[in-house]
Amino acid sequence: MTAKMQGALRSFLSNGSVIKNAVLQRVRVVNPLLQPAAFSRFESVTPARIEEHGFESTTISDILQGKGKGADGSWLWCTTDDTVYDAVKSMTQNNVGALVVVKPGEEKSIAGIITERDYLRKIIVQGRSSKSTKVGDIMTEENKLITVTPDTKVLRAMQLMTDNRIRHIPVINDKGMLGMVSIGDVVRAVVGEHRQELDRLNAYIQGGY
Repeated sequence: MTAKMQGALRSFLSNGSVIKNAVLQRVRVVNPLLQPAAFSRFESVTPARIEEHGFESTTISDILQGKGKGADGSWLWCTTDDTVYDAVKSMTQNNVGALVVVKPGEEKSIAGIITERDYLRKIIVQGRSSKSTKVGDIMTEENKLITVTPDTKVLRAMQLMTDNRIRHIPVINDKGMLGMVSIGDVVRAVVGEHRQELDRLNAYIQGGY
């Protein structure tokens, strides 16, 4: 699933350039006499200005604000003492693929993360019992976690997730845990920004700028 989403995203990013070029070609075809002025105006906002105000300026904080505290597992967690069975049950009920793990009584202090992959590799494949195994025994520990901050750019987060083959990344600041974003959240943010960019191009051609 991750590979498909990442492949679709790469295709979208590639096609985004094709669409922009096609739009510009249409400007030339529809009214060649306007080409110098049109390109003068267009070049004044791209690529630097559009990138500045488009997807390259979107941060993880923007994603968290869009998700809300209770949406899509942003604030779902379990403790190191919970059983793997209960953790997986919580994932299933909330339709998420990972939970932040905290120490009992310390909800803001991240101890690690448990994912569907941990369950498959460390419980199912090894023939262990999920009802007798603690989350703390199979989680990815805090010192091995890849994390981001609210100010991290979405494209940087996407690069970290792709390079490290992970689908979920915790968001922390100097005060502790803030939430978690998934590869799906990142893809939706980038696709949404591309839609806005295309809308700006269309508004430009229609005289909206």
